Amino acid sequence: MLRAVLFDLDGTLIDSERQNAESVGRVLAARGRPLSDEEREFVIGHGWAEIYRHLHAAGGVDLSYDELKHLAAVEREKIVAKEGLDILPGAVHAVERLSARFDSTVVSGSSRAEIALILRVLGVGIHFPWFIGAEDTERGKPAPDGYLLASDRLGIAPAECLVLEDSTAGIRAGRAAGMRVVAVRAGNFAAQPQDEADRVVDTLEDVDDRLLAELFGPAYIEGESSS
Repeated sequence: MLRAVLFDLDGTLIDSERQNAESVGRVLAARGRPLSDEEREFVIGHGWAEIYRHLHAAGGVDLSYDELKHLAAVEREKIVAKEGLDILPGAVHAVERLSARFDSTVVSGSSRAEIALILRVLGVGIHFPWFIGAEDTERGKPAPDGYLLASDRLGIAPAECLVLEDSTAGIRAGRAAGMRVVAVRAGNFAAQPQDEADRVVDTLEDVDDRLLAELFGPAYIEGESSS
C-alpha cells in the first residue's frame, strides 16, 4: 500500500533544469571554460557528484567539488532573484494535498542550499521538515541512494513509496530503489525518455486517487499517514 510520496524538485515542482545548467555555465564561463551542449544536457536530472565527475572527465574543472557546488548555488540564487521561479502546473497543490495524506519529503540532486532556497520561494517548506540533497549521499541519481535514504529515515519500505520525477536519471533512481515511479511531462523540456516509469502523466494534477489505486491497489488509502 502507499504510505509515502517522495518528490523530485527540479523539473518536477519547478521548471528549473535550465536555470541549473545556466548556473553551472556561468561559473565555468567566468573561468574561461565554456559548458558544452552535451554537458548542459547531462546536468539535467543528475546529482552533483555525477555532474562534477562528468565535467572533470569531459573538459576539466579547476575547482573542487565543494567550490563548484557553492559557486553554482550563488549563481542560481542570482538567477532566481532576477527571473523568479516558473512553478509547474499543479505543483504547490500536489505538495499540499499529498503531504496532508502521506509522509512526504524531497529527494533532489541539488545542494541543500539550493533546495532550501527553492522550497522557501515556493512557500512549501512547512510540508517538508527535512529533505535529501546532494550532500546526503555519496552517489546521486541515477543511483537509488537518495530514495533509499529517504525510505530509511521515514521507516517506510520502498515498495510503499511513490516517486514523482521528470528525468531519465531520476526515474531510474526510483525504480532501482524498488519504488513505483510516476513521470511528469510538464517539466521535461529536454524531452528525456520517460518510458521506464510505471506511469507517465501530463501534470502533477493527474496524480489523483484513480492513478494511485492503479499503482497500489484499491486499498492504497489504508496507507494514508495519520498525521
